[in-house]
Amino acid sequence: MKKYNVGFIGLGNVGSKIANNILINKNNLFIHDLDKKKGLKLIEYGAVWSSNLLELSQKSDIIVTCLPSPKTVNRVMSNLIPFLNNRHLWIEMSTTDEEEMIRLSNLCQKKNIETLEAPVTGGQHRAESGNISILVSGKKKTFNKAFNLLSNIGHNILYCGKIGNASTLKVVTNYLASINLLSLGEALMVCKKYGLDLKTSYHGIAISSGNSFVHETESQLILNGSYNVGFSMDLVCKDVGLFNKLTDKYNIKADISKLLNKKFKLGKKKYGGQAQSTSITRLIEDSCNTELRAKNFPKILTDNEEKKQGVEIKF
Repeated sequence: MKKYNVGFIGLGNVGSKIANNILINKNNLFIHDLDKKKGLKLIEYGAVWSSNLLELSQKSDIIVTCLPSPKTVNRVMSNLIPFLNNRHLWIEMSTTDEEEMIRLSNLCQKKNIETLEAPVTGGQHRAESGNISILVSGKKKTFNKAFNLLSNIGHNILYCGKIGNASTLKVVTNYLASINLLSLGEALMVCKKYGLDLKTSYHGIAISSGNSFVHETESQLILNGSYNVGFSMDLVCKDVGLFNKLTDKYNIKADISKLLNKKFKLGKKKYGGQAQSTSITRLIEDSCNTELRAKNFPKILTDNEEKKQGVEIKF
């Protein structure tokens, strides 16, 4: 399998795990982040630190960005694009604004820089195992060219068409996950107040029509009390805001998304922007003066499955 020279920018909870999977598949990895400490383990395993974006661009053929906000993506790419040329491929793996993604890809196109947007979904535990899902947009020939590298990173890989499509679909999926999280807090509280054992309740929901990916994963962290999903309140507020921007753009009367935005802004104000997004259920726990806890649920999520071969989802 072809090996790549990959520059990676953004070593947060998910980015560091994606970068590690690129590295363990024996690609050459050059890394950069505002905080060098985030890259120390990767450096120990063989990654090479780049002290600036020029150095990173000179050593890399593929640049991957995994950053916390559209503002950060814009800042990084505004500084990076002058150093890139027609030998480079930029893969954007953040959850970002589709309008900004289109604008930046157009700037790249003027310099014949190939571009893919490839946001990931499925949680940091699957990012760590390499079994995360990837939504990809851009030219199909560019997608085909990068598929082996994407296969190092994830399992289910969906080609979504033109630039902007993957960003929009990712924002939609994060919106749905956030709604589910709020509803699970209310559902588990009803079970608790009724007197149902919460472990029984968890498994009852898991085998029912009410089951979901969010329940199977994040409900466990609620019941443990750690809430440690590796995704901050700041990030979910950003994502819900991007969904609201889309509903406003297309004049959709989206009452649920407005309520969701209000709830997470309240959660951010009460618990802080760096609080775990799953801790939004503390709002109902606090209002009911009742904790949603059960024994033998994990503090963190792990994916115990071996790395699966990356496959393109076709239909």
